[in-house]
Amino acid sequence: GRSDSCAPSSSKACREKLRRDKLNDKFVELGSFLEPGRPPKTDKAAILIDAARMVKQLRGEAQKLKDSNSNIQEKIKELKVEKNELRDEKQRLKAEKEKLEQLMKSMNAQPSFLTHPPPIPAAFAPQGQVPGNKLMPFMSYPGVAMWQFMPPASV
Repeated sequence: GRSDSCAPSSSKACREKLRRDKLNDKFVELGSFLEPGRPPKTDKAAILIDAARMVKQLRGEAQKLKDSNSNIQEKIKELKVEKNELRDEKQRLKAEKEKLEQLMKSMNAQPSFLTHPPPIPAAFAPQGQVPGNKLMPFMSYPGVAMWQFMPPASV
């Protein structure tokens, strides 16, 4: 509405008035951005003070967000390293598990006709040896253990 009173190609005073009117409109718009929902301020100094306060506040928040972003990026790098370590450990454990499974299969695949040796009878057990140990004397004659005829140092 204000620009209707002066034509754009008129005198210097009219052009100056149009410029001031534009500035005033921008101040009103800035005031409405700073405090939405409240009636716009008409005091230019108050609008500029509020704008400067808001800019400082936004710069502070932006710096906090940059710092937070840097911390998060560092945390992401640490977690990626940990993830790679865990992946490597998982692969190692998986390979070890497969080796153990193959070992178990090979142990189960051995022929079952080999019997466990009988325990040594108490009468033939050397001194200090508990009967039932896995050692079995070599029998050269039925019922006579060969170790009885060996020197004690060899036994």
